[in-house]
Amino acid sequence: MAAALDLDFALFHKERKKANEIARMVLVGNVEGKVAILIDDMADTCGTLALAAKHLLAGGAKSVLALVTHGILSGPALKVLNESQIDKLIVTNSIPQQGHKDAVPRLREIDISHVLAEAVRRSHYGESVSALFVSAPYTSVSEYPRLSALAPPGSVAVHHRT
Repeated sequence: MAAALDLDFALFHKERKKANEIARMVLVGNVEGKVAILIDDMADTCGTLALAAKHLLAGGAKSVLALVTHGILSGPALKVLNESQIDKLIVTNSIPQQGHKDAVPRLREIDISHVLAEAVRRSHYGESVSALFVSAPYTSVSEYPRLSALAPPGSVAVHHRT
C-alpha cells in the first residue's frame, strides 16, 4: 500500500506470547515528523494498535491513523481506543459498526459492499477476482474522503508483521 500511495514504509515486528498478547514489538523504519498510517487486517481488542500508536509517537510521528479491514472491536476494545493516542481508526463495514461508532467518536466506517458484490459477480462469471486487489470498483458518490487526502505529504505507511 505504501508504494501505491508513494509513501515511505515502516513496519512493526511483533512477537506474541499468545493470541491478543504481545511479548515484544520493534519498530523498523523512520517515522520522525511524519503522519503514521497503521495498516492491519483486523482489530480485536485493539491493544496492539494502541501499543503501536504509543511506539510511533515515541519514535517522533506527528500523529497516528489506523486502517483496518475487519473491526471486530471486542472486549475492552472501545475503552482501549478511547484511551489510545490513535487520531482516527478507519474500518470497513465487513462487521456492523453502528454501536461502536456511537461509543468511539474517532471511528470511521468505509462501505465495501460494492467491492464484495463485484467479487461475487466476477466469481460467478469466471472472471479474475485478484484484479480487484489492483483496481477496486468505487461508487460515484462517496461520503468518505479519499485515502490520499488522509495521507498528507510526509506520511509513512506502517504495517504489523508477526
